[in-house]
Amino acid sequence: MDQGYPFPVVGVSACRKIHDVFPGHWAAETYMAALMAAAACATVIIPAMAQRGLPDGAVEGIVARLDGLMLTGSPSNIEPHHYGGMAFDGDLNDPDRDATTLPLVRAAVGCGVPVFAICRGIQELNVAMGGNLYQRVHETPGRRDHRSDKTKPKLERGEYRHKVTIKEEGLLRTILDADTVTVNSLHAQAIRDLAPGARINAVADDGTIEAVDFPGSLGFVLGVQWHPEVLHEKDFCSQSLFLAFGQAVHAYASSKIISLGRLAAE
Repeated sequence: MDQGYPFPVVGVSACRKIHDVFPGHWAAETYMAALMAAAACATVIIPAMAQRGLPDGAVEGIVARLDGLMLTGSPSNIEPHHYGGMAFDGDLNDPDRDATTLPLVRAAVGCGVPVFAICRGIQELNVAMGGNLYQRVHETPGRRDHRSDKTKPKLERGEYRHKVTIKEEGLLRTILDADTVTVNSLHAQAIRDLAPGARINAVADDGTIEAVDFPGSLGFVLGVQWHPEVLHEKDFCSQSLFLAFGQAVHAYASSKIISLGRLAAE
């Protein structure tokens, strides 16, 4: 991998959580560990602060300083008013994260910053770009229960669960060069209607969309519904996803250095 720009910086989305009475911003270490191991990228956690009030241009300023954006999974759901859905009682929501990630996605995709979206992240990607979601996949006729098996210990819930079929055209096919891959499954929601410009890259046997890209985008944009970060230490396909994202991040960072050099020479 080109080390001309030694440590590209990837922003990692965080959830806002209350510990005791103190709010904080949290992202699982596995996401950063997978990216650092596979792609030699530095990471910074982006706090979910937008709903608390950010100055005009703050989101664009954050994106301008990043070489990549990784959207993490979460137990929380995107609030349905963002895509015209009906509110559900008892949902675990994170409006602070919604207010932060949705504009971040639009800004990153708009200027070509590489984006890798995982689980909740693929849902954020689709909603931010104009699509919508199934709010309860397991209550949808013909669909399986994609939620994690709560009868198992937490460390075992991210193990392999089912196969997905990879479409012949798409970024995922280019990365994995495979017809199928076995993935884990820890989600209750999923893409219903694709955002304009999105392309299906993989589906489960029940028709649930498992991966998308945006072929008309300026840069690398990939979303997967499963959790490759959980399997990255032992799973070649998971490693390949982080490596491909890392290569896109390094290339983007190098292009910024070249552009700055040209400006300085003028």
